Amino acid sequence: MYGYSGKILHIDLNEQKHWAEEKPEEWYKIYIGGVSMASRLCWENIEVGCGPYDPGNPICFANGIFAGTPVPVGGKYGLASKSPLTGVLGDSLSGSWFSIALKRARWDGVVIHGASDKWIHILIDDDRVEFLPADELLGLGTHETEEKIREIFGDDQVRSATIGPAGENMVRYANVTNDGRQAGRTGHGAVWASKKIKAVSVRGTYGVTVADPDTLLKMSFDITEVAQGPHTAKYRIYGTSTNVLNANKHGFLPTNNFQEGTFDFAELVSGEYLDEHHKVKVIACAQCPIACEQMSMVKKGPYAGSMTGIEYECLQAVSSNCGIGDMTAAIRMVDISDRSGMDTMSMGVSISFAMESFEKGVLKKEDFKCKKYPEGFEPYFGNAEAGVTLAEMIRDKEGIGALLAEGTRIASQTLDQERNAETYKWAMNIKGLECPGYDARSLKTFAMGLAVGTRGGCHNRSAAYDPDIKGETNRFTVDETRGEVAARSEEYAAVYDTLPMCKFIRRCFTGKADRAGAWPTIAELINATTGWNFDYDDVDLIGVRAHTIKKAFNIREGWKQEDDDIPYRWKHDPMTRGPGAGHVVTDEELEYMKQLYYKAKGWTEEGLIPKDLLIELGMDDVAEQIGV
Repeated sequence: MYGYSGKILHIDLNEQKHWAEEKPEEWYKIYIGGVSMASRLCWENIEVGCGPYDPGNPICFANGIFAGTPVPVGGKYGLASKSPLTGVLGDSLSGSWFSIALKRARWDGVVIHGASDKWIHILIDDDRVEFLPADELLGLGTHETEEKIREIFGDDQVRSATIGPAGENMVRYANVTNDGRQAGRTGHGAVWASKKIKAVSVRGTYGVTVADPDTLLKMSFDITEVAQGPHTAKYRIYGTSTNVLNANKHGFLPTNNFQEGTFDFAELVSGEYLDEHHKVKVIACAQCPIACEQMSMVKKGPYAGSMTGIEYECLQAVSSNCGIGDMTAAIRMVDISDRSGMDTMSMGVSISFAMESFEKGVLKKEDFKCKKYPEGFEPYFGNAEAGVTLAEMIRDKEGIGALLAEGTRIASQTLDQERNAETYKWAMNIKGLECPGYDARSLKTFAMGLAVGTRGGCHNRSAAYDPDIKGETNRFTVDETRGEVAARSEEYAAVYDTLPMCKFIRRCFTGKADRAGAWPTIAELINATTGWNFDYDDVDLIGVRAHTIKKAFNIREGWKQEDDDIPYRWKHDPMTRGPGAGHVVTDEELEYMKQLYYKAKGWTEEGLIPKDLLIELGMDDVAEQIGV
């Protein structure tokens, strides 16, 4: 096969052994790579019904079809396990050199089974696997761990995926970091800690063989040239943080734990302000001609020296959504999160949940005792020092930080039971995953897209906010088109997540971001890499199959229709100001849109997948287990 090795590496932590599994070419044509292949590997290898921290929950890597080739933004991989936040499939993406090293080691995927009784560091050195003690890595931050590993081996070609102190402490939204990038959501770092894996390192020494190198090189050069032009200028100059002011203008910028959609100090936490006052350089992932990551530093004040890459989703979570208008504190909070290995979005929403719980009297000053503040402190909205302190407490699971480290769903359930409270009314999560940076009360297609999402509250898996924001739909109302719009936008996103390619490249094929513009070029790239004969419809099926295997996994693990829901606040508490004022998504509207969506997907009214549809997609074994 071209583009693939045809082999999946299996690693058994219990026996400390490994073996190769060969996969047929037809299997690759169905699952391709990224989150689709990683999800399929979970389907094949998990002990059905096991808990996220059980040894029977495997860690599944899947490389990308374009990793190690000249194809721009193609150096990404998928990571999947059952999520400790949601209890269903947790699928994430990360990129840069780790995926290229794995491809050069001639592995299309890796499945890690069981659990170790001691902290270990796994080295994949081409076809050799070593189980190394991780004692000298424990306690190190994510970046420090990678640097230490390269120092140990004396080889900067060794690339590592690691967890930090938050992962070691099993914060439920701990992430996995490689090359400064994160497989950020759903809690992979905690799953790694349950298996006592501190790091997985790869050294690959082989080349990558493609079917038509001349065509692939020519196409890649042309796309790269376009990718350095106006279609990506927003990302290159300001990064995604430029979305702060746009979201604020349209009234869906999460503010004070999603109480409002506009923030009085949005200018002070905007991408433009970041660019003028704090940006020190711009960084690109491997194989990326865009370079969107805005490395920013605090140059003076109590948080001087804090430096990290800042993106919109992370920035809004720790600034406007916590009522914090101090960019230096926001940078510090993201820095804490990145170095300790936490998902900043879930961390920020958990902090804002604590702030609202304090302001409503459920939590008291004495609940916030810590080493820094033995008498406790008052984490009201806008208290920047409280936000920074809570980030540290969550990282260390100190005091109330241990409760917030469980995520908003478990924290809310605990408080409501122990204090006879109703914090569920402001626990902003979907299926246990904290909500992203778009208040969905005035983005009704997106609200439904989030509700039905297999991952939980995720803007990357449902792109249904796009037609709402662009005016392709009326974002304040519902109509019979919404199911089709949400289904197709979800499958569109799944194509990019399966190849996987960064979605920022989407306008660089023909200048348009739609299927008609991108799919013919993507088919040509696939064919030049593999020698296959994919066409427009085959690319469409990549997204359909990717989403279907994730949905099938969740059904098998106990998903019910009532799980497709949105937070209480979005259904009952309208915003009081801005363009979104007065709007909610009612239960009736949500149920109507869900039925439209299930119909558009070809599913039953209960949201289950018909057996004949699964067979048509080439998933006969899946049909036997969950088809109706």
